[in-house]
Amino acid sequence: QVQFVESGGGLVQAGGSLRLSCVSSVITFSSEDMGWYRQAPGNQRELVASISLRGSTNYADSVKGRFTISRNNAKKTVYLQMNSLKPEDTAVYHCNKLRTVGPGTQIARGSWGQGTQVTVSS
Repeated sequence: QVQFVESGGGLVQAGGSLRLSCVSSVITFSSEDMGWYRQAPGNQRELVASISLRGSTNYADSVKGRFTISRNNAKKTVYLQMNSLKPEDTAVYHCNKLRTVGPGTQIARGSWGQGTQVTVSS
């Protein structure tokens, strides 16, 4: 069962912007903490941004000040606005619902979608 469909990726030059969208079919979407992950070739998947069911946000240090996560519960959609993109942001981006397993530690707990490719040229 497909739970998340990501879109909005593409090829941009360094310094450019993209807005990613993730549409969810999860019935409990409005009650879920959500996150955006990325995975570059040869690297582990990393959580770059999260938003709680109440709208509180957190970011990885590598994207803080450049990326903004938001959500629209009526549309069951979570967004990632990415500004001032860098070549090191190149990766496949996925969204997923999160579960907190410890202080400052969240893990993905849903099925992974296809993701959307973001490529930033220098």
